[in-house]
Amino acid sequence: MLAICYPKCSTCKKAIKWLEENGIEYTYRDIKEDNPTEEELRKWHAMSGKPLRKFFNTSGMIYRDMQLKDKLPNMSEDEMFKLLASDGMLVKRPFVVAGDTILLGFKESEWKSLL
Repeated sequence: MLAICYPKCSTCKKAIKWLEENGIEYTYRDIKEDNPTEEELRKWHAMSGKPLRKFFNTSGMIYRDMQLKDKLPNMSEDEMFKLLASDGMLVKRPFVVAGDTILLGFKESEWKSLL
């Protein structure tokens, strides 16, 4: 299992604590240092069954500064993938890849049922 997180993110810290308390082994990846590639994002998006806009960190400063709330509806998927791959801080986190399961954000009830 791969847990992609930002070390300073309080939600990521909660998620990692939950994984450890539940004895779930994972590989940690710092999203700021090792951003998901466009290829990875395309693969994970296809596995997730979720709309691509759900992959964006809508509460992040970069998202707000770039006014992506207004721009995303007019962007192609290719443009969105390139944008997500350009900066890890645009990607929703924690981001977990567990087999064919993709988890975006930390919702304890969802994690309990899927992990």
